[in-house]
Amino acid sequence: MIYGAMKFSIGGSLKLAFRPWVEGLENIPAEGPAILASNHLSFSDSFFLPAVLDRKVTFIAKAEYFTSPGVKGKLTAAFFKGVGQLPVDRSGGRGAGEAAIQSGIKVLEGGELFGIYPEGTRSPDGRLYRGKPGGLARVTLATGAPVIPVAMIDTEKIQPPGKVVPKLMRPGIRIGKPLDFSRYQGMEGDRFILRSLTDEVMYEIMKLSGQEYVDVYATAAKRQLAEEAKAKAPGSAAPPPAE
Repeated sequence: MIYGAMKFSIGGSLKLAFRPWVEGLENIPAEGPAILASNHLSFSDSFFLPAVLDRKVTFIAKAEYFTSPGVKGKLTAAFFKGVGQLPVDRSGGRGAGEAAIQSGIKVLEGGELFGIYPEGTRSPDGRLYRGKPGGLARVTLATGAPVIPVAMIDTEKIQPPGKVVPKLMRPGIRIGKPLDFSRYQGMEGDRFILRSLTDEVMYEIMKLSGQEYVDVYATAAKRQLAEEAKAKAPGSAAPPPAE
C-alpha cells in the first residue's frame, strides 16, 4: 500500500514535470519474475524507471538510507521503502555483495521485478563501463529469470554533480527484448560463463543507449579521475624529476 501511494505521488509528479519518453514497454512481462539490467547515469535512474512501469521494481540501496537517526532519517527511510528500494549493508566487502545477490534472488523468487546496475556505480562521464560479473550473472543463473536490458537516456543531464536544482528536460528510457540464459543453467561456478553472460547484457545495453563503451570498471575510472584531480589541485606535490 505504501509503495502504491508513493508510486502515485512521486511517479505521477516525475511524469508530469519531466515527461519521460519510453520505448519497449511491451517487453516488460505482465507478471512473473524478470531482471531489469540498466546503465546507470544518475541517482534519479531508480525513480524514473519505476515511474513509467505498471509493476513494482525493487532496487538495492545503501543501508544508510534506512538507518539515519532523527525525524529526517525516518522520513528518508520511509521514502526509500515506499519507492521499492531494498536496504543492503555494503560496508562489508565480499559479504556485502553476497547480501545483495541473496536479496535479488529473494525478490525474483517472489515473482517480482528486480532492478540492477551491472556497472556497479554511476558512470563518471556518461560513457558505458564494463559490467561486473558477480551480481547480475549469479542472480540470473540462480533464478532462471529473463534479463531485460534497459537504457536510461540523458538522466545525467537533469541534475549533474554539484547542481541542487534539477533541469527540466525530457529523459528517455529504452527497454530491450528479454534475454534467455537458460543455456548456462548449472554453470554459475564458471567465471568465464559469468563474464560471457554479463558482456552479452552490456552489449545489448550499449546498442539501446548509443553510449561509447569503455572496457574498464567504472570504479577504476572514478579512482583515476580522482587521482588526476588531486594531482592538479593547488598545493599538490610536484612529481619527482625523471632519472
